[in-house]
Amino acid sequence: MKAAVITFPGSNCDRDLAVALQQAGAEVARVWHKDEALPAGTDLVAVPGGFSFGDYLRCGAIAAHSPIAGAIKAHAARGGYVLGICNGFQVLTELNLLPGALMRNAGLRFLCREAVLRVATAASPFTAAYAPGEEIRVPVAHHDGNYQIDPEGLAALKDQDRIAFTYAPGVNGSVEDIAGVLSENRRVLGMMPHPERAADPAHGGTDGARLFASLVQELVAA
Repeated sequence: MKAAVITFPGSNCDRDLAVALQQAGAEVARVWHKDEALPAGTDLVAVPGGFSFGDYLRCGAIAAHSPIAGAIKAHAARGGYVLGICNGFQVLTELNLLPGALMRNAGLRFLCREAVLRVATAASPFTAAYAPGEEIRVPVAHHDGNYQIDPEGLAALKDQDRIAFTYAPGVNGSVEDIAGVLSENRRVLGMMPHPERAADPAHGGTDGARLFASLVQELVAA
């Protein structure tokens, strides 16, 4: 399985994400935001956390206009897999690959701590290694992680079983405590918590490792 990890000016979790994917068995290529094409044979595009372009304007808004953005959208349009974590989630909403928007945390403070997540669905390549309703521990580190979506969009997420993770309990004011959502074809996942920071025993927990293992196994089997 071949993964491409995108780096924007201000990305700071790209190396961690690349290592987590490699440990799960993926072949990882690093892609600079000014590149206009993905490496041949890319199965997964991974957009890491950080502060792309300093988070000026809306978080992820400038990154969505980088040269690589067109290739990411084309990859998703042809059924490719895409994972966006934290700032990467923000980028994916700005690319219109996922619905909703990420706003300032309800407490207007940067959050950096371990959070408890509840697995809302196991019916996706990203979450298949978890049990529905299972609670896992994954760090959060964000200032603009308050997920909001209009009532019609929220109803669609619920009806289509596209909420991947929720906070248990809530940490940032997100509607329905949503921590991660899936695209309609279930091949794009955006989540605010950082599974790559819970993918090795040295991190103090490995609950995030199963996400990467699940994804790699799905793509290898395909």
